[in-house]
Amino acid sequence: MPRVVGIVGKPNVGKSTFFSAATLANVAIANYPFTTIKPNIGVGYVRTSCVCREFNVKDSPGNSTCVDGTRMIPVQLVDCAGLVPGAWEGRGLGNQFLDEIRQADALIHIVDVSGSTDSEGKPCDPGSHNPREDLQFLEHELDMWMVQILKKDWDKTIRRVEGAKEELPPLLEEKLSGLGVLRDHILRARHNVRLNFERPTSWTNSDILKLISELRKLSKPILIAANKMDVPPAKQNLEELKASGYPTVPCCAEAELALRRASEKGIISYIPGDGDFKIIQESKLTQGQKDALKLIKEEILKPLGSTGVQEALNIAFFKFLQMITIYPVEDPEKLTDHKGRILPDAYLVPEGTTAKQFAGIIHSDLASGFLYATEARTKMRMGEDHVLKDRDVISIVSTKRHA
Repeated sequence: MPRVVGIVGKPNVGKSTFFSAATLANVAIANYPFTTIKPNIGVGYVRTSCVCREFNVKDSPGNSTCVDGTRMIPVQLVDCAGLVPGAWEGRGLGNQFLDEIRQADALIHIVDVSGSTDSEGKPCDPGSHNPREDLQFLEHELDMWMVQILKKDWDKTIRRVEGAKEELPPLLEEKLSGLGVLRDHILRARHNVRLNFERPTSWTNSDILKLISELRKLSKPILIAANKMDVPPAKQNLEELKASGYPTVPCCAEAELALRRASEKGIISYIPGDGDFKIIQESKLTQGQKDALKLIKEEILKPLGSTGVQEALNIAFFKFLQMITIYPVEDPEKLTDHKGRILPDAYLVPEGTTAKQFAGIIHSDLASGFLYATEARTKMRMGEDHVLKDRDVISIVSTKRHA
């Protein structure tokens, strides 16, 4: 299953703008990357340096796109409903929000770093709301929701552990699997919180909350996108957000959306994540548009290095979810597929993926008939248990051919 990142936040913080900017594709992709997709899930892109430059070839991308040696690889983003206090009790669109959160493997929390929206998402004077409160609020809502799920039939679970002498971790995995909590998360949380898993009757409500909070951090890591960096007093608040301990990216989603739309229309040359852009059709711009682009360059790109949107996506997928990029080819000498296309596809896979597992990601037939794989740089053969590395270019040899 593809990994999914959730875009979360209270109303009026720029969440929809961030999602729109992140999912606006300005280059057509030949093969639609996901066979089934829900209405609230969009296709965004992570950015990585393409291996075409290393091999000195002109590639012909199929499932992704390459612009001047920058490969943009499609990923799934889920746009979660705006969160308000009490969502875990069903307030507002709470039930919808929490159902959407289930799909996410990591979260990008859009926070109004200017402090110009209150706890309900209503406009207020810039600086009058402390953005750190929004972090605590999201943590609380997620923790209370997960506690509710854990506590359902908790007495029966306890009896199975202490009476029937069953192991607690598999029972917790069964109860929380719908939230994306895995056995590894439970074992790591057990080590971190140091609770007695043989005697859960000894746990207090505080103990349960401590365990859930740890499981939430492990199963749904959070990145802060400090949005509205163009509105004072964002700079001061940014330092306070960074002190929270969460990875934090300064961001201006509105600027990114404007740049991607201008790029889509051919007015500017811009690769998402760049720290600059080039105007190529100045005659098509009104004076107001020229002023807006100048403002983006001077107030956002120069001081911040980018708008932050692409950086947030890259951190979520490459660092939080620990994905690596693999390029499958049929001919390891020419770097082509069976149609003669050079480096046509780029796949994101989890670190630790083996050659045979990767074959299964491409097609189950390739995995069932797997013989060996060849890495294009070294021409060395790899067995089914060989662990792939980031930027590997792999040719899979199988008794069953994938069309």
